[in-house]
Amino acid sequence: MVMSTYLCKGAPRQATFRIINFNTDKTMDKQELNINDDFFKQFKTAEELDTFLHSIFKRGVETMLQSELSDHLGYDKHSPEGINSGNSRNGKHTKLVKTKMGEVTIEVPRDRNGSFEPVLLPKRKRMIDKIENVIISLYAKGMSTRDIEAQVKEIYGINVSSSTVSNITDNLLIDIEQWQKRPLDDTYLIVWLDGISFKVKQDNKIINKTVYVAVGVNTNGIREVLGLWINETEKATFWLHVLTELKARGIEDIIIACCDNLKGLTQAIKATFPETVTQLCIVHQIRNAIKFVPYKDRKAFITDMKLIYNAINLDDAEIAVKELDNKWGKKYPYSIKSWYSNWSELTVFISYPIEIRKIIYTTNIIENLNRQIRKFTANKSMFPTDDAVKKSVYLAVLNSELNKTLKINNWNLIQNQFILLYPDRFKPNNSPLRR
Repeated sequence: MVMSTYLCKGAPRQATFRIINFNTDKTMDKQELNINDDFFKQFKTAEELDTFLHSIFKRGVETMLQSELSDHLGYDKHSPEGINSGNSRNGKHTKLVKTKMGEVTIEVPRDRNGSFEPVLLPKRKRMIDKIENVIISLYAKGMSTRDIEAQVKEIYGINVSSSTVSNITDNLLIDIEQWQKRPLDDTYLIVWLDGISFKVKQDNKIINKTVYVAVGVNTNGIREVLGLWINETEKATFWLHVLTELKARGIEDIIIACCDNLKGLTQAIKATFPETVTQLCIVHQIRNAIKFVPYKDRKAFITDMKLIYNAINLDDAEIAVKELDNKWGKKYPYSIKSWYSNWSELTVFISYPIEIRKIIYTTNIIENLNRQIRKFTANKSMFPTDDAVKKSVYLAVLNSELNKTLKINNWNLIQNQFILLYPDRFKPNNSPLRR
């Protein structure tokens, strides 16, 4: 049993709280404090309990800091070992610390040489990590810095300025840089490429910028976001830069690349990974083909188009597109031309087993990710800097379903199909899981 007495100053009335029957069971995996129910009867108001919790937190932190200083100096307070040791205690200074319980004034010990660097409460830091984690979590949910400022004030009673919120979230840029430079596997069976646009302030003007996103599936069926890049508008020339960077990070081979019909993108893929086949998104093609078909004919036109992308083999698909041309070609020549112009890239998926077809004929996997990114950034109509975009998109990726459900469904069957189709290019992956 430990008997302790705390005098809490600042309560509505000065109150001495006495802990009775306060035990620590050290035999458990996690230490639990067993406090007799009678202990809580001494508190008459919630404010008294809150004041007690503040005082015990303050005392605990200050005791831990004293212990840190003793470890740093190599001897305890008042120990004769400190005589002529070359360094000693040198009083304390107060620091106002922001915690989940509110603001607490902590007395931080100092050493004479100024070499003491507290781990619990580092120099120039006035916020406990849990508060920083709360701020980053709110930022990840798409809240603006001003909204976070108000939320933290309302919940914890702590004044955190918008600039402080920005400084805290800026620490993410280090994580983003390390994540963006991490080594990748040498072989990816499928890579999806897409871009998502945001409004960003630059040179006192608001312009559209594109975040380039690449998602890959390795030979273990694990999906991962390979990287994020930002540039003005989506261009094939910048995709060439992205693909070159992916190659520099360790990718030697991509078997199938899935993307939309951005002019020059197929050529950029071929220039970087010559053996890669490109599958253009069928959903994008359908939207493009019906763009100039009036509503009265649209339903019949789509029904006839389905015969193309639902064909059992390439011969049936060619028959279906010819029938579509015969029926609608004179009336809607542009819609038919869009099929013929990109025929080889639109029909790659037909050569594969049905299980592989389902995951390569559209860019749904990456578009679902983009929708989740939009959800997390919905209340931000404009970003002040490129870094602000990077932070928001990176946090949205970490919170996305893609990052939680990593493996492709029915993977064992799909894996065997790839091994049969590409015995020389399929390289088993024994690298650890990355996110």
